Amino acid sequence: MEVILTEDYNEMSKISAGEIARQVRKKPNSVIGLATGSTPLGTYKELIRLHKEEGLDFSKVITFNLDEYLGLPPAHKESYNFFMWENLFKHININPENVHVPQGMVEDAEEFCEWYEKEIEKAGGIDLQLLGIGSDGHIAFNEPGSSFGSRTRVKTLEEQTIEDNSRFFNSIDEVPHFAITMGVGTILEARKIVLAANGKNKAQVCARFIEGPIDSQITASALQLHPHAVIVLDEAASSQLKRKKYYNWIRDNKHMVKKYLGR
Repeated sequence: MEVILTEDYNEMSKISAGEIARQVRKKPNSVIGLATGSTPLGTYKELIRLHKEEGLDFSKVITFNLDEYLGLPPAHKESYNFFMWENLFKHININPENVHVPQGMVEDAEEFCEWYEKEIEKAGGIDLQLLGIGSDGHIAFNEPGSSFGSRTRVKTLEEQTIEDNSRFFNSIDEVPHFAITMGVGTILEARKIVLAANGKNKAQVCARFIEGPIDSQITASALQLHPHAVIVLDEAASSQLKRKKYYNWIRDNKHMVKKYLGR
C-alpha cells in the first residue's frame, strides 16, 4: 500500500486524476472503475481539464461504476448515473456504449448483478479502480461486516450511510435504503486501486484502515491485501496517521527506489 500525503483537496484531486491519466495514456482501451460522492468531484474536474487542454483521449476507455441506489431511475438527479454524466462523461469524448453504471430500476436485481460481474469479466477486468471511503470505513456500499469475498449484489445501507448521504437529498426520508454495489472481492480484483480521501471527518477511519488491523468492520482495510493500492489523502484526512514521516520519506525518495529497480 502506497500512501501519498498531500497539502489540500486540490493536490489530492490532481494526483488521483494523474494516476488515471497515466493508465489511460499507457493503455488507451483501459477499463476504469469509477466512484461517486463529493470526494472524486475534483478528480473528475481535473480529468476534464486534461482532456480539453492536453488531449487526454477517452474514446476507447471502458468504465464501470461501483454502485447505484436501488429504486432510482437513471435520470433522477440524485442517481449515480446522473451524477456521472453531469460531472464527467458529457464533458469528455467517451463512447456511451462503453459506460456501465448499475441500474436501480431493474426488475430482477440478482440477475442484473450477475450480468454486471460477467460484463466486467468480458471487458478483461478492471485495470484501475477509483475509490472513496465512507465515514464508517466502507468502500462502495460494502457496509461494515461485508465479506472480503463478496461480489456485486444488493446491499442494505447502514443508518450512518443514509445520514451521511442525506445531504444530497431534500430530506433524509428520501434517501434509498438499498443499493446495488460491487463487492469487496470484485474491487480487490482490479489490477490497481486508487483511494482518495479528504477532510478531518475521515481522519480517524483513514488511520484505522491504513495502520490498523485488517477488519471486516472497516471494509477499506481489505486494501491492505491488495498488491498495488495507492492511497491519496489531504492534510486533514492524514492528521491521525502515526507513520507520516515514513510516508513522506517514500514520496520524496521515489527516484532512489526506481534507480534500484532499474526503472
